[in-house]
Amino acid sequence: MSPTTRSAFPSPHDLPDPPGAEGWQRLYPYHLLFQRDRRDEDEAAFWFSDSQHWPSVVKPFEATVVEFSVKAMGQFNTRYFVTPTAYGVDRRIHQGYCYLSPVAVPAHEVQARVPEFIHRAGHYFEHWQELLATWKHKVVDTIRELEAIRFTPLPDVQPFEEVAAGLGLDPGDTLLARYDRLIALCHRNWQYHFEFLNLGYAAYLDFFTACKRWFPDMPDLGIAKLVQGVDLELFRPDDELRKLAKLAVKLGVDDVLTRPDPGPHTLEELGVRPDGQAWTDAWRAARDPWFNFTSGNGFYSSDAYWRDDPSVPLQYIRDYVQRLRKGKPIDRNLAGLVAERERISAEYAALLEPGERDVFEAKLRLARQAYPYVENHNFYIEHWTMGVFWRKARELSRLLCEDGFWPAEDDMFHLTRDEVREALFDHVNGWATGRRPAGRTYWPPELARRRQIMDALAHRPPEPALGSSPESVSEPLSVMLWGVTPERIRSWLDADAGGDLVGVPASPGLAAGTARIVRGPEDLPLVREGEVIVAPVTAPSWGPVFGKACAVVTDIGGVMSHAAVVCREYSVPAVTGTGTASTVITTGQRLRVDGGAGTVTVLDPHTRQTGEDGRRPS
Repeated sequence: MSPTTRSAFPSPHDLPDPPGAEGWQRLYPYHLLFQRDRRDEDEAAFWFSDSQHWPSVVKPFEATVVEFSVKAMGQFNTRYFVTPTAYGVDRRIHQGYCYLSPVAVPAHEVQARVPEFIHRAGHYFEHWQELLATWKHKVVDTIRELEAIRFTPLPDVQPFEEVAAGLGLDPGDTLLARYDRLIALCHRNWQYHFEFLNLGYAAYLDFFTACKRWFPDMPDLGIAKLVQGVDLELFRPDDELRKLAKLAVKLGVDDVLTRPDPGPHTLEELGVRPDGQAWTDAWRAARDPWFNFTSGNGFYSSDAYWRDDPSVPLQYIRDYVQRLRKGKPIDRNLAGLVAERERISAEYAALLEPGERDVFEAKLRLARQAYPYVENHNFYIEHWTMGVFWRKARELSRLLCEDGFWPAEDDMFHLTRDEVREALFDHVNGWATGRRPAGRTYWPPELARRRQIMDALAHRPPEPALGSSPESVSEPLSVMLWGVTPERIRSWLDADAGGDLVGVPASPGLAAGTARIVRGPEDLPLVREGEVIVAPVTAPSWGPVFGKACAVVTDIGGVMSHAAVVCREYSVPAVTGTGTASTVITTGQRLRVDGGAGTVTVLDPHTRQTGEDGRRPS
């Protein structure tokens, strides 16, 4: 590693605003911002850009998810399970991007928290399957309640039946209550999200730490392999796509599915063909719930969901059908992953004395028990819950758009959730009084200003981190999920010193190929066979594209990040947590990716960036 060129990251208070983004601070709640009177405190902390979950600018309404997720994460560490070494993480929005800061428990308080944590977490670990079954019912019931919410226009006059019944309340009361319920249910499922997640990472981190003590030379990736090869529900949507591809070939309807630009018309054509009815029946069976899945990560209102936009899963099915026609395998080598997992664990267990071997095997069983939740919760919360939440929010935005509050159907997402409540009351008040709502004149020019600011913010990528470099990081999710360790932080500080990019060894293998920068799901169709996907972060739903890629490189993520887990399960070499790969590498450059060593080498640093169609710009 080259000598460190910096000892700290920029201060958020010293970074100039992008031109045209002046006043961006007024778009977000005060508690999401760095405050001048807390400057010393802010600069003394370490803040990393959470590009794993928020790789692009966050609109004000979307910041609701920042608030709910980070608050819920903290409550389970700090108040629910009383985690000994870590509270939660603090959060800020700076220049439109989300930054997080792990909050450590003071050293003198750690031991006092240990007995309570063992008592509380131990109960969950002892009753894991029983409590997890209850969890799934709670989450799905909340989703169904979200799905039942309707935002419908207010009537010209209240129905006489309600007057005759002496109801005494107007439809505006129901409309306001439904919005409040929408927000409350979203908050509820984000709390459920973290009920098991912190424990899942804690169990793996405990096993990881023990392995490092027993086997100091054991690579991080070797430890991760000990829990690989699990049949995860998170992969079920992709499994359904592969089943549908195979069924299409079997039924002889694959010619329809391999045509360019698949979409709703593809399903209509198959539905009227005698040999296509069985296929469309299988499609509908898979759609609910497994196509409540997004090619994004569920944190943005603009994420496209498979059930709403069938062209996305149909495109993936087309790729699978084409690979089947060429005789290429499309299934994950699950048996091979399990065999490797068992071989490695047996070899390491054999190196220990009988007493230590029992502890090793007990910790491994606990890690394997908890590990599936670390990925499976994604489907139920980030994908299914948030898909319904965004759909209902868009329904409300359309209602207020039709009342003249804003010109575009999705403009509501430029308001905070509290501003939406104010606008909705303005709408209800206008209906009740017969006067024109103030929002019809107030919001259109204000939204034009906000859209301009958001566009200006989007033109400047975030700093990978802000503030001071910490001596240690003890919060389990920060280490395992985000890959925030002192070693990674030093590599980010060294980013401008030249040489190889250094990240987390996330999935083994050595590969060389042409870089393809993928900043979001809209770029996935550009990926060519044999390219290296370089992204701020990947989403679990990108699995179908990994069959094309020879390797994956991301800016953020630890050995247990979604990108790392998915790449290992799909046997694709990967390096995560590089900090800056997607900003310093350009499409068209030749790369060598060593997933075992965690290094990315640019083989031709002077190569020009290719155009979106893969050709050199003229």
